[in-house]
Amino acid sequence: MKNIVFCNLESKVITQEDIEYEQARQEWNRSIQKYPIAIVYCENTSDVVEAILYAKKLFIPIRIRSGGHNYEGYSTGNQVVVIDISKINNANIDYIENTVTVGGGINNSQLYNYISKQGYPFPGGACPTVGVSGYSLGGGWGYSSRKFGLGCDSLLEVELVDYKGNILKANKNINPDLFWALKGAGGGNFGVVVSMKFRLPPKVDKVTYVQIYYPNASKEIQHEFLNTWQTWIDEVDENINLNGGLYNTIDDGVYAYARGISYKNVEETQKFLEPFYNIQGAKIYLQYELFLEVVNKIASGYPPYEHFKSTGRFVNRYYKSREISNLVDIVNQNRPKGSILTAVNIYGLGGKVKDVGKCDSAYYYRDANYILLIQSIWEDNLYKKENVDWVLENFQYIYDITEGSYINFPLFQLVNYEFDYYGENVCRLRKVKEKYDPYNIFNFPQSIK
Repeated sequence: MKNIVFCNLESKVITQEDIEYEQARQEWNRSIQKYPIAIVYCENTSDVVEAILYAKKLFIPIRIRSGGHNYEGYSTGNQVVVIDISKINNANIDYIENTVTVGGGINNSQLYNYISKQGYPFPGGACPTVGVSGYSLGGGWGYSSRKFGLGCDSLLEVELVDYKGNILKANKNINPDLFWALKGAGGGNFGVVVSMKFRLPPKVDKVTYVQIYYPNASKEIQHEFLNTWQTWIDEVDENINLNGGLYNTIDDGVYAYARGISYKNVEETQKFLEPFYNIQGAKIYLQYELFLEVVNKIASGYPPYEHFKSTGRFVNRYYKSREISNLVDIVNQNRPKGSILTAVNIYGLGGKVKDVGKCDSAYYYRDANYILLIQSIWEDNLYKKENVDWVLENFQYIYDITEGSYINFPLFQLVNYEFDYYGENVCRLRKVKEKYDPYNIFNFPQSIK
């Protein structure tokens, strides 16, 4: 297959006949097992152009991969060509413009380690190997989102290779409709992003790393934790953000936990966290350290891969006591067979995220206070069905009490997925799709129609 089909490509190409294929085809979510025809490792824009045109010539569907972290594996597929841009990972700071321009394949860890050594923070993601392009084009939640906005809110310009192999620039003045769409709905829908320019935030020396832990938490403590959270995240200063939730694990039982970053010192951060100190059994750890040290500590907690099913929805109201109790009950069920962890997670929003209008970018759900996510993690795909069924069964309740789904936490089983992901921006997105990809070359199971 390699010699017959891909002999004209200069990029490194891995097919099913190559020894590297088994590793190369894997996504970070190892519950996803797909078998592409080939993985093309592009090292520059010319490689991307060549790969797109060659796949089109052979009538082979295309998938685009940077970090390989799509929860539902939409960056791969069976009988497709995966255009992998992870080697396009250059970065360059313009100190006069106060911007950083990066390759479309750079990941969180690479970007953090580059710019943080120059004194800059960045509203990036938490997991170190997530691709910054997929992260930002889907909106981009992170621990700095409340202070600096979503990842896409710092985006100033994008270079993209379209279905013709043309290199398009998109910013507020050039192809502004495409630029609007890429800020919240761009992952894999319109072309291959090969370069992104971001506005850099002000330099910062140290931040406070926050960890909040309630071991062996009773249902009453879990309830109080979620109830405290929903009012706290709506009112707290934008200099702090957390994520966490309720966890049921094979090793530690049921507990509540949260972690995050405060852009204030320990004393001021303690004041932010006063409501959590008032919950019985609180163990709160605060460490004032260099920004890079904190993000690398957070990154160290992520495994090289997982087997999981999870999805997240937006919350824009306060829950009644009964609703919180129902969430607590989900976590306190017996875990499905083979599961090592089940959880209901929370991801803080608000702050600068709300400063952008709902229709000013493709990311629609600006008024949400946080994201509510459900997940199960297992170690052996022998138990995949039981765990997926558990998530889907309990997700129905979460769906009923939330509004809209986060595109970076996708769910294949969503029926009306375009509206769930993009709200009232759907019609405008379809027009952008028709203009820039009229033959639907860039598609996947939940792409824009």
